[in-house]
Amino acid sequence: MQTVSLSLFRFAPGLPRLWVLGQMALARMDFARIPEARFWKLCGSGTGEGFTPRPNLGVWAILAVWDTEALARDHVSQAAVYRRWTDHATESMTLFMRPASVRGKWSGMTPFEAQKGDATGPLAALTRATVRPGKLLKFWRRVPDISAVIGEDPNVMFKIGIGEVPMLHQVTFSVWPDAAAMAHFARGDGPHGRAIQAVRDERWFREELYARFHILGSSGLWNGRDPLAPAPPTGPPSIKDAA
Repeated sequence: MQTVSLSLFRFAPGLPRLWVLGQMALARMDFARIPEARFWKLCGSGTGEGFTPRPNLGVWAILAVWDTEALARDHVSQAAVYRRWTDHATESMTLFMRPASVRGKWSGMTPFEAQKGDATGPLAALTRATVRPGKLLKFWRRVPDISAVIGEDPNVMFKIGIGEVPMLHQVTFSVWPDAAAMAHFARGDGPHGRAIQAVRDERWFREELYARFHILGSSGLWNGRDPLAPAPPTGPPSIKDAA
């Protein structure tokens, strides 16, 4: 059963952040020697809720695709690249997921294989897009409104914005308690729904991918808690600017 892992790492100011900047090149060699990783990406993140063009040098991510959940958990806990990143980070967390649906391409390929089967529990939504340079201004004008709405939504359990290349290659990721809550946010007559319509009408993206996942489990903590646990009274967990 194909399993996707999304690992997040928080690094303290100073030398740890310089170290991880170097890893954005060096860790590629590590993954080149891990044939079990069918697809992988090293990503930075944005400040605030993560959905901004200004990078957050304190939070970085590794996304990888594995043939089984056992392989995913084994490599995330034991592979040298993951252990190095965990040792240098002040906090780290991984979500393990089974692809439920996928549409589009990422770097010219379809990295996830949708798998049939009923599942209960939270769902994750991932969108990845390469923004056309001529549409950058329109795209980033929309993002603050979308970020504000998702931040206020009481149903979202977790959210983060990451990317391979600042401004141009963007990934949004969120976890929801069920499909109904996810669909209400995505398709409602709000900033997100209007942005989706603009994407289609004005062809903002050169390449895009949309995927949903069933959450299999997690390891580690983020903001000091399990992101799949019920949200505290103050609201859902979010990525924080570690600067």
